[in-house]
Amino acid sequence: MTMLLAAELPDWLAALPTINASLNGLATVLLIVGFLLIKQGKRDAHRSVMLTAFGVSVVFLVCYLAYHAGLHHYTGERGKPFTGAGSVRIVYFTILISHVILAAVVPILAIITIYRGLKADWARHKKIAKVTFPIWLYVSITGVVIYLMLYHLPVE
Repeated sequence: MTMLLAAELPDWLAALPTINASLNGLATVLLIVGFLLIKQGKRDAHRSVMLTAFGVSVVFLVCYLAYHAGLHHYTGERGKPFTGAGSVRIVYFTILISHVILAAVVPILAIITIYRGLKADWARHKKIAKVTFPIWLYVSITGVVIYLMLYHLPVE
């Protein structure tokens, strides 16, 4: 099997990092809107927006896994290496490590939070949402930051 360079990836595969960052950005907006809605007492709208945020995050995960599987298939690489140097490299890996660790727990926290909300277990839903929301928001925001640093940061 002949390996392709990243520049020679099929268009659909090469587009996935940008799509993934867009999905993370959309999830960020939905999370903030959902937060504002519940603060306004609009429970039904909050539920719809938060379920949409979860759906967007699931689509992101599918696209993310497809990208990495496709990248490995076509190039043999597991991911795009970060080429920045110096202090920006330290910043990048600090963000990346915290993002990866917290991203591993978001699905579990989100499912528990959603379950409690759908069961109208408001006290327990609110308690875990206070943990889930900032972590999920951080993961969504840092997903976009990682994309920008990895694909658009000027290399010295």
